[in-house]
Amino acid sequence: MKYLIKISFFALVVCANANVYGQQQIMFTQYMFNGLALNPAYAGSHETISATALARKQWTGLDGAPTTQTFSVHSPIRAQRMSLGLLALHDNIGVTDQTGIYGSYAYRIPVSKKGKLAFGLQGGISFYNAQFSKVSSTDPVFANGDVREIHPSFGFGMYYNTERFYAGVSIPQLNQSSFDRGNPDSDSRIVRHYFVTAGYVFDLNHSLKLKPNLLVKAVSGAPVEFDVNANLLIKDVVWVGLSWRSFDSIDAILQLQVTDQLQIGYAYDFATTTDLSRVNGGSHELMLNYRFTFTRTRIITPRYF
Repeated sequence: MKYLIKISFFALVVCANANVYGQQQIMFTQYMFNGLALNPAYAGSHETISATALARKQWTGLDGAPTTQTFSVHSPIRAQRMSLGLLALHDNIGVTDQTGIYGSYAYRIPVSKKGKLAFGLQGGISFYNAQFSKVSSTDPVFANGDVREIHPSFGFGMYYNTERFYAGVSIPQLNQSSFDRGNPDSDSRIVRHYFVTAGYVFDLNHSLKLKPNLLVKAVSGAPVEFDVNANLLIKDVVWVGLSWRSFDSIDAILQLQVTDQLQIGYAYDFATTTDLSRVNGGSHELMLNYRFTFTRTRIITPRYF
């Protein structure tokens, strides 16, 4: 068992040492409620100031497994078509660590009585810290390969939504840059990811609603990944969902609309990769969203995504 864990961890390090650096774009199960982390055009879509905190612990029990924390806040600008957002994230996997802060700007155009089309831009910095020397102090590939670098990040997205439907396409990291690592022949670099998201809310009866969601992720040099999800909303209070993520996991989601302003969510991932499922206790993800109101007369309409 310990031998298999070491092999799994070493595989993660090798990925960071090749032309892919860690996870690069962080992964979420509850992406349908944390849209700013994938698409800057999502900013302002809640029609009020909205703050979301999310913490994810992946592959529990496996040494060096990924852990991720994000905090985002976004809001439309009153009497304007513009919206602003801020995203902070921290992602750790093995001996690699990524911290970033990004600002978002979205311009939202009404295209029907109920729909809005938004174009979003994102800009910020990412700090990368990889201590490969901790893996081996004798192997020169690792001993001399520590990374401490700051890289700019620029992204773009489009997002359309109504009260019952949403669709988006985004490239959170447009620019691709390489890591020095003290080796001119190093091919370690940040690669561009492409995301497509969509979802719709169906009325089953007066108490039940069904919301299917789809996330597609594409990156050069890797198979296209799909995340197919269905959530059942009970009396506009409790969400119960199930997801399938290709090449990775089956996920269960439970969310509670505590008040009109406060929403709490939890997700658990069951690994479908046989070798990986044997050495970890699954992945846990906790989400908290709060939408602010500043007048007693302000009514918050139900938000399904």
